[in-house]
Order: sequence, then structure tokens, then C-alpha cells
Amino acid sequence: MRNIVRLAALCLTASMGLRAQQPPPAAAPGFDPAALERELAEFNKKPDTPGTGPYAALKEEAASLPDHVIYRPADLAGLGKLKLGVLAWGNGACSNDGAGARMHLAEIASHGYLVIANGRIRSGPGAPPGLWQPPRPAADGSLPPPQTEAADLTRAIDWALVENKRAGGPYFGRIDPRQIAVSGWSCGGIQALRIAADARVRTVVIHNSGIFGQGMNHMPGMDLGKDALQKIHTPIIYILGGPTDIAYANGMDDFKRIEGVPAAVANLDIGHGGTFLQLNGGAAASVAVSWLDWQLRGDKRAASRFVGEHCGLCQDKRWTLQRKGFGPEQ
Repeated sequence: MRNIVRLAALCLTASMGLRAQQPPPAAAPGFDPAALERELAEFNKKPDTPGTGPYAALKEEAASLPDHVIYRPADLAGLGKLKLGVLAWGNGACSNDGAGARMHLAEIASHGYLVIANGRIRSGPGAPPGLWQPPRPAADGSLPPPQTEAADLTRAIDWALVENKRAGGPYFGRIDPRQIAVSGWSCGGIQALRIAADARVRTVVIHNSGIFGQGMNHMPGMDLGKDALQKIHTPIIYILGGPTDIAYANGMDDFKRIEGVPAAVANLDIGHGGTFLQLNGGAAASVAVSWLDWQLRGDKRAASRFVGEHCGLCQDKRWTLQRKGFGPEQ
């Protein structure tokens, strides 16, 4: 399964024109696109997962927020006094399939978060008939423009905060405006970095992504410069796939350049595809939840995965953690 996930990421990033931070490498020997397509088709047949958190999650679309997919606890009344945090999510390849990372996003939602992804439900349960196909490069090799934009993340945050004040709505009084985060995978991570300077954002989670070095950007619309890193005003974590992740060099370079705010980079040697196709989003989703619980809710147990000489990720042989700016407890 691990090899399938890694090949899936390679195929998708190349076919979507993602050029995942750098031109994609040649296909591995024995690579079988037809077999990969069958594997992805089987994945799309799998049911949605409710997540492992205390609040079983669902995904849905809302007429009041076009071109977005919402992941939330199914029973909002069951939250009791807990207020929802908000996570705005940018998809891999900046695609408009808001269900492409559905298991990862449902896992986060099951821990008491309102997660809003760009796009519509275009794959998996609830998608229109037929296998959704990502945009592909033209015959001359030119890349299609991104299907979504960073402003879509801002629209998601705006909508959530309006809903929090809309009397009679399902989210009335249920959202904590101090718990706002942005996140994304690969190209979607660049979108998250683009709006990270928003004063409402309290933390940033970047998956398998990093800003291109000067002259290295091959994707239309992704012209964000490294100077954007100096505008980050909140703690940030990069969750990367190790040296085989084709976003690894850019993500590590971002981490080195960030100054003035706590920053971490956690590497799991799995490549650019991360654990998005795994049940409940796999190990990367678990790390993302812990980071959000720590940064947005001050959860000390969650913090213990990142801080201290014997932190949880420090002791987990699957992960390599680097951090700076956390203070003496680092």
C-alpha cells in the first residue's frame, strides 16, 4: 500500500500540472498507470470515515458557501460547551476536488473542528457519476491554471465567522474566532502560506509543500516569493515526506528561513503523497490534530508530542522532528 500511495502521488501531481515544487521525476521502473488508476478507483469506492475523535464527522456542501466542502462533527449539539476551531484547507494541485483528502479532513473534524476545503465533492462518496479526472497538461506541455485560489481560503474563514453570529443557524455561537488555522497539501500549502499573514489566523499547518526558490516556479498562479515567510505571525509546522518528497527541499528551506515565530518540521519517510489515502488520514493527520489542539486549545498532552527532550515525535522512530523558537522546553 505504501508504494501505491507514493506512486499515486507521483501520478497525480504530474498529471495535475502540480510539478510538486520541482519538475516531477521519471516514473519508477515497472510503473503501471492502468493499475494505479484501478487502485485510485477502488479508493474512491471506500466509504467516508467518521474519524477517531470523540465527535463522529461528516462531509457536506452548503448552498451559502459555494465551491467548498465542509467537514464537521455530525452532532453539533453533542459538542456541549466545546467551541469549534476552524481550519481552511487548500487541496493538492490547487484542484477543485474538496473530497480528495476526505479521510484526513474528517479525522480533524472529529476532534471538534470545522474544516472547510476548497472545491466540491468530486471524488468518493457523494460525487457525481464517473471517475473524476484532474486537469492535465496540454499537448505542448503547458500547465493549466489552478482550479482554486488562495482567496477561497479567506472566503471560508469569512463564512465561518459570519455563521457564528447568524442567529438560528447551525453554527450560531459554536465557533471560537480565536481558533482559526490554515492548512493545505502541496499546491494547497502554498495557498495557505499566501494567506498566513491574515491577522485572524492563529497557526499554520503545511503538508508536503514549500515556496519555490527564485526562478524555480513552474505552476501558473503560484508566484509566491520567499519574502512571504517573514509575514508569518503565528506558530507553523511543516509535515513533509522525507527526502523522497519532491517538496522536501523547498519545505526545509522555508523552515530555515522562518524567523521570529515558533516553527517545526516533522518528516515521515513516505514521499510526497503523505498518508492522505490511509484510513483516517494516517500518521500525518494525527500529527496535524495534535498541533492544532496544542496551538489553538493549549492542550498540554498534545504539546508533549512536540516539546521537551523526550517529546512524542522525538521518541517515534518513524518521525524526524526539528524545531526552533519554542523556548527552554524545546
